[in-house]
Amino acid sequence: MRAIPPSLDPTVVSEIDDRLTAVASDHGVRIPWAIESGSRAWGFPSPDSDYDCRFIFVRSRDRYLSLWPERDVIETPLDAVFDVNGWDLAKTVRLITKGNATAIEWLRSPIIYSGDPGFRDRLLTLALATAERSSIGRHYRHVALQQRSGEPSLKRFFYVLRPAAALRWLAVHPDEAAPPMDLPTLLSEGDVNAGIRDAARDLIALKAQTRELGSGDPPEILQRFVTEQLDESERFETMTPTRDVAESRAIADEFFRAEVG
Repeated sequence: MRAIPPSLDPTVVSEIDDRLTAVASDHGVRIPWAIESGSRAWGFPSPDSDYDCRFIFVRSRDRYLSLWPERDVIETPLDAVFDVNGWDLAKTVRLITKGNATAIEWLRSPIIYSGDPGFRDRLLTLALATAERSSIGRHYRHVALQQRSGEPSLKRFFYVLRPAAALRWLAVHPDEAAPPMDLPTLLSEGDVNAGIRDAARDLIALKAQTRELGSGDPPEILQRFVTEQLDESERFETMTPTRDVAESRAIADEFFRAEVG
């Protein structure tokens, strides 16, 4: 499975492909899922945005049985263009089961360098069966609040708006736990009004043309939207867990054994 939009630099994509191939060979791992994260996958890149490739890797069964566990992260050299690193399957499964929104987001990225759709679907099923929505909601709420407390800028506002849109998506989809990654889809599936979607679209278009957006004020309609979502999401702070921890861990163990086997 591969989904690469024409907006991505083919030379950079080719280098990412080479890095993924080298990781698999040098570390003796399988990479069933490799995607783009960051502003490009979030739907609001700037002309100078770097490339944030994230991947999930799987070791052989015997290596997981070692008395001396290996690192659960593989990193490649970081520079101004490339940020390519990945997580071990075991780390990913543990985080998903705890309700880690970042790990779940990777499964919904619109930009896929390489991937097994069956593997992705099985992990999404695991997330729906084990992840605490309260943890996911708190993640997005805290990200938005943290970014909102920083020095105001139009660029920073995107990092407030996207988690706010994810909170709206969770409210509209009460039985799901895996929001889309990109802002336009979050707004589209979040049942927001046309004015909010249009204002976000115009701001995204501006960011796509400007290296530094500066400190201007975001559209009032978007600021109100963010405030409303943060106010409504306060319920996640005191929400009672709905999952049985032992049952979730048993489901996760079964999934992990099957994938490694």
